[in-house]
Amino acid sequence: MATKRLGRRDRIRKGIRQQLSGTPERPRLSVFKSNKNIYAQLIDDIKGHTLAAASTRELEVSNATMETCKSVGTKLAEKAKEAGIQEVVFDRGGYKYHGQVKALAEGAREGGLKF
Repeated sequence: MATKRLGRRDRIRKGIRQQLSGTPERPRLSVFKSNKNIYAQLIDDIKGHTLAAASTRELEVSNATMETCKSVGTKLAEKAKEAGIQEVVFDRGGYKYHGQVKALAEGAREGGLKF
């Protein structure tokens, strides 16, 4: 069952990545969820560099709740503003735009990122 679910998410993720690409002016906001944490990165796909990153591990919390995911989004938006980034392309990473992923996106929007 787990292999089926991971294979499905991987197929969806590859389809999304064929359509999205990050540039230095408009990097890709990539989301990854583990069982306990959530991670977000701003990636320039042309150079292959991570421009900014934030996670629940950085906030030193034990698990990813809706509130902590929202704070990860705002933390990433702060780091993006320091780097001079205002617009991004959102890559949900094969996850549904619901729950923790949606909370992270809303936090990033509240922090000032446009996507």
